[in-house]
Amino acid sequence: MDRLSAMQAFVRVVEAGSFVRAAERLPWSTSSLSRLIADLEEHLGARLLHRTTRRLSLTESGQAFYERSVQLLNDLEEAEALAGQTVAAPRGTIRLTCSYNVAKHRLAPAIASFVARYPLVRFDVTVAERIVDLVDEGFDLAIRVGRVGSEQLVARKLGETVLLACAAPAYIQRRGTPAAPADLAGHDTLTYAYAPTAQWQFFDAAGAVHEIRAGGSLHANSGDMLIAASVAGLGIVYEPDFMVAPELAAGRLVRVMPEYHGRRADIWAVYPSRRHLSVKVRRFVDHVAACFKPPVVVPAPPPQRRAARGVTVPRPAGRTKRAR
Repeated sequence: MDRLSAMQAFVRVVEAGSFVRAAERLPWSTSSLSRLIADLEEHLGARLLHRTTRRLSLTESGQAFYERSVQLLNDLEEAEALAGQTVAAPRGTIRLTCSYNVAKHRLAPAIASFVARYPLVRFDVTVAERIVDLVDEGFDLAIRVGRVGSEQLVARKLGETVLLACAAPAYIQRRGTPAAPADLAGHDTLTYAYAPTAQWQFFDAAGAVHEIRAGGSLHANSGDMLIAASVAGLGIVYEPDFMVAPELAAGRLVRVMPEYHGRRADIWAVYPSRRHLSVKVRRFVDHVAACFKPPVVVPAPPPQRRAARGVTVPRPAGRTKRAR
């Protein structure tokens, strides 16, 4: 028995709903299909289909074998395409979900650059702070920070983020600079509604944990609003590095207590384990992983010392001119 042919026949019969309709789409007769699947059942030692005069239905073993067969056949098709260098450009719709902060600050630029490269792909994005059920709600992918969700999901780490405490220079000038987490008790700390805890955690160089209970003049469910209020001089925020990075680079915010860092969290691409990962989703996950990778910082070379015309540049002490 050709097991691959038998597996293909079984999948097509299940998808068509009958031997007759499957035979109309395949180069096999109804009797040949019936014989292939009977041989397959004998080989497996298990009944895969309940057969009646009106309909076919899967047994419990048949359901499990069907799901695995679909995945294996899709993997084989993709492997053959890759080997032959005949992979078509990704196309179709990717349905994904993520939180607002990830959508705005990390995912939107990644989608823009991906579509510029693969214009036949479109995205259907649902922004939600809740943990969406990917299987029940029909999503291909989720980008999540911290919690992955169900154990039935497959997760690939894309990167990580760390929470930073920041304030505007005007606030620091008015209220002073906290030197340690305990000093935050005397400051206006702006808090985020969806934070997993009311405590702000900080870690010192030795790895010791310092916790303070935050709570000041502003509590909001928008990290962007908290950052904007902090830029305006209201208080100290404790937000992910990718959100405060533009304000830090522009000097509108400065880090406080830079020798302490906040909680770290991993960023994950999450997708259903039982669903075949299509080429378009696989390519996009690879693309996002590259976008989320922190840039390699190469130190600038020291400036070359040039002598102006008519000016002698003295040699550093301790060095002598080598004789030729």
